[in-house]
Amino acid sequence: MTAPSDPVDAVLQTWRAELPEVIVASSELSRRIMFLAAALERGTRRELGELGLTVAEFDVIVALRRAGEPYRLKPNQLARSLMLSTGGTTNVTHRLVARGAVEREDDPADARSTWLKLTPDGVALAESAVLATSTEHEALFEQAPAEVIEAATVALRDLITSCPALLSRDAAVRAARAQCRP
Repeated sequence: MTAPSDPVDAVLQTWRAELPEVIVASSELSRRIMFLAAALERGTRRELGELGLTVAEFDVIVALRRAGEPYRLKPNQLARSLMLSTGGTTNVTHRLVARGAVEREDDPADARSTWLKLTPDGVALAESAVLATSTEHEALFEQAPAEVIEAATVALRDLITSCPALLSRDAAVRAARAQCRP
């Protein structure tokens, strides 16, 4: 019995016919992960758009919410947790401060430092955004049997933990730079 066909099969079939040497052992896996990631991202962007949020703003408010009460982090902690530059994080937080979702708090222990903290409106927005995107993601997979979801989750976890290069930020940066070279 053969596996049912999906949109990735058509792409791989054309590459096998046109340039078979580009199809290596991880090609199917990579293409399917990219297909799933694109579908999840479309759903995420749609839901965030309805809340007036960008993906970067969502990442910031969710990181602050995930930090637990009092829902605050230092700017450099936030940047590290999001793997962003402090400058990029600053631009996003400026927009969130203007929106009233985040506020800056002086650090009484260090006069040179501040905290970024979710406001009550920011907490509500973060929770609404997480619920909306989670619901959207759940809808994408609603017809998959629970055991298929569980098996895929376990397989992907095993794959990630067995590939140290995936866990290394330096490796990710090098790979991104390599893609930018002519």
